[in-house]
Amino acid sequence: MNLDAADAVSIAVAVREGKVKAVEVTQAALQRIAARDRELNCFTTVTADAALADAEKIDHEVKQGKNFGLLAGVPFAVKNLFDVAGITTLAGAKINAENSPATQDATAVARLKQAGGILVGALNMDEYAYGFVTENSHYGATHNPHDLNRVAGGSSGGSAAAVAAGLVPLTLGSDTNGSIRVPAALCGVFGFKPTYGRLSRAGVALFSSSFDHIGPFARSVRDIATVFDVLQGEDERDPVCTKRPPVETRHGVSLQNIDGIRIAIAGDYFCKGANLEALAAVQKVADALHVTEYVSIPEAHRARAAAFVITACEGANLHLEKLRQRPQDFDPATRDRFLAGALIPSHWYMQAQRFRSWFRDRVREVFEKVDIIIAPTTPISAPLIGQQTMILDGEEILVRPHLGLFTQPLSFIGLPVLSVPIQRTNALPLGVQLIAAPYHEALILQVASVLETKGIISAFIVP
Repeated sequence: MNLDAADAVSIAVAVREGKVKAVEVTQAALQRIAARDRELNCFTTVTADAALADAEKIDHEVKQGKNFGLLAGVPFAVKNLFDVAGITTLAGAKINAENSPATQDATAVARLKQAGGILVGALNMDEYAYGFVTENSHYGATHNPHDLNRVAGGSSGGSAAAVAAGLVPLTLGSDTNGSIRVPAALCGVFGFKPTYGRLSRAGVALFSSSFDHIGPFARSVRDIATVFDVLQGEDERDPVCTKRPPVETRHGVSLQNIDGIRIAIAGDYFCKGANLEALAAVQKVADALHVTEYVSIPEAHRARAAAFVITACEGANLHLEKLRQRPQDFDPATRDRFLAGALIPSHWYMQAQRFRSWFRDRVREVFEKVDIIIAPTTPISAPLIGQQTMILDGEEILVRPHLGLFTQPLSFIGLPVLSVPIQRTNALPLGVQLIAAPYHEALILQVASVLETKGIISAFIVP
């Protein structure tokens, strides 16, 4: 088995069947991290000793014929805003490095471990998850495995790059305005943001509570479905976590039947402001699914503007005391945006929230006519590290805020979205978003599985 490129499900099956030991899989992952991460800068912490000890336990359980979980022996890593017992949760911040180590794992980390996953470390990110590039002034930039001169995206850049580089088959990230989907697209892997509140955020350092989601990065649709199934379930530790019963999705992805699923292309706003390659990626998906219908998501540009206002306000409020006491210890880019957020008038915030309710109702009406909407994930492929501006529609605009051009309006009302990597030859990766109404993750995964089988989408792994 080629562990550099094998997906999590394949590894778990091989471990359960005794074809490979969890210790061997874990050692191989740790060796890949040691050999490659110096140039990539994905990891801020590697938990080698604990990982090998956990792998030995899995091998012992396999030998004893015990139940060892859907992810038996699968190495995974998490964005460094997830609590890991015994490790200080950095959230990409210099200030947080002074905090005491976490006393217990985040719920998501604990659930992956319970399913047999082997945690091998924590991953780099934009400070306090406020960014789309993972150019962290404290911990360095994470490099895109496809071109080390380019960004991995953010804020979950380390999470996406670690999967794309073949370091680990699974990672966890968080998504406020696109922080899973943007790096997934730029690194050429699958990145899933389920419905707001579908997965527990307990033990996760938040950026903007009314927006924040968690979700997985992976190499295949079945991996995404399997991890989603493992992570589902209510959690009293997270007050926004749904009490809806879990819905199994991993078996549905093998059905290869999407008859009756109504699919359309996002028009208007989502057809503008992108380069031709990004729009061509959407068309490639549409052609493969025989989709010709367009739908309009009304006032998407206002939704994006309102998302900027709300996240800036909520993020600034969360860190206000530190902004007053230690402004010099923030990443300058993060500090300046938080300070701007702190100065936003309260009536702007209230107006943005009122618009949010209106927008949610309008999008609900759209989903009465369609089940899945497809749209670009990012307007361009990965920009260069340090690149400040880009040209779109003949206009020079800032790179950092505009990488979330097509993701922010969807986070705004907590829709479930999967960014899928489009198969491209001799070109940087691009992603396409598959969007559904709340709690319809299974439909997204069914459509993605069909596209994967057709060879339209597949992860770009750079071993």
